[in-house]
Amino acid sequence: MSAALATPSPAATARLATLFRGSLREGRVHPLFHLLQRHTGVDGPMDIPPAPAAARAAERRALVDPAVLNQRVAELPALPQVLLELLAALRSDDVRLDDCANRLSRDLALSARTLRLANSAFYGVPGRVGTVQDAIGLLGLRTLGSMLTAAAVSTQFKPPPCPGFDFGGFWRHAVASGMAARAIARQRRLDQDLCFTAGLLHDIGRLALATYFPDEFSVALAEGRESDLPPYAVERAVLGVCHAEVGAAIAAHWRFPANVVEAIALHHVPRAPGDGATASAADVVHVADAVVHALDLSGDPREFVPPLALPAWARVGLLPEQCLALFEQVEAGVAEACEGLGL
Repeated sequence: MSAALATPSPAATARLATLFRGSLREGRVHPLFHLLQRHTGVDGPMDIPPAPAAARAAERRALVDPAVLNQRVAELPALPQVLLELLAALRSDDVRLDDCANRLSRDLALSARTLRLANSAFYGVPGRVGTVQDAIGLLGLRTLGSMLTAAAVSTQFKPPPCPGFDFGGFWRHAVASGMAARAIARQRRLDQDLCFTAGLLHDIGRLALATYFPDEFSVALAEGRESDLPPYAVERAVLGVCHAEVGAAIAAHWRFPANVVEAIALHHVPRAPGDGATASAADVVHVADAVVHALDLSGDPREFVPPLALPAWARVGLLPEQCLALFEQVEAGVAEACEGLGL
């Protein structure tokens, strides 16, 4: 969705109503609704899209065999050893640029990705970075780990033969969610790289289901469009499992930190810690996911903004001006970031 419009068009007004149709139908004010009105310049009354006639709970079918799913996850190729070593080194307080460059140079594919990213328009110096060490100096050590994670994970799955699944839209949403989660983590003084990784991978279970169970997942996608129910609810009813569970299993298989695994598992339903609790990575990813859906970056005509758990929203505690700056940052960066990563 574009930045502020001087004279909002009827189409822009209708699109905002479509994005927030779930909360508008229920008479609730979504925490992001008025912020998106300010961001887009869309204001005033709007027609609420009617609920589809098929708006009902999908019948439980459990089309996915848990044993087969577990076997597919266990058979996933490991992430490159160089990447795992590099991520471990980056978590050290005395990490050195030359040590990271030496480690990275052992993997030609990751080295090439690093140089491609450093020379992308996203970093403003296209064609000027010739060595891995210079690339790391430009990117920064923390950004390096996040971006290489994105590059390595993207090579594990090819575009799946799943009707209704948009591979390009999936990665735009994933990268944008990682960027939003990083920015929110910076505001809350949380681990930015961990939150980026969790945001990037939060929907990886959807990609796995589309890849390994394309026919079954296509049924769930179709029923989700017809019923207008949240995807995770339809997946659980139709498939017997939801993408958050699958994604958490994949992250555990790839030996990501427990906080990342938990954030993926709980990104739709973050736990409610006791009073006074600080925001968790799961809270950050939960909010980042909703923000990116609200920004309408996937190009999906049936896109909608998922509900926000109000305790998680309160714990994250973004001020209105911080949200508006976040919207602009994500919109401005996601296309170039995806191009730099080759997605």
